[in-house]
Amino acid sequence: MKKLILAVAIVASGLSTFALTVNPIQTEISTVSISEEFKEIALESLPAEVTAAVAKDFSTATISKAYVNSSEQYKLEITMDGTDNVVYADKDGNWLKASDVEAPAQDTEETIEE
Repeated sequence: MKKLILAVAIVASGLSTFALTVNPIQTEISTVSISEEFKEIALESLPAEVTAAVAKDFSTATISKAYVNSSEQYKLEITMDGTDNVVYADKDGNWLKASDVEAPAQDTEETIEE
């Protein structure tokens, strides 16, 4: 009886070894990068609403450079009290957080698995 149980245990462990064989599945990962950056513009071409918002909310600031994307969102490099800062605004002079700036205006990556 012991030999029978031992034989069944050996056969079962041998079969489970074959069941654990894993065939590796090869996947290909492609990364697509979409980049539409802000384009520098002349300070004179900033909308009056944007310059008014800077004057109102950052009275001691001066605009060093201005950039715009296709969504008419503006990236402004300002100098305030000797410190350089970057702020974002829409065409109506409303302030935007960096996370609120639309995805096409920033580098984004999309991963595709095949």
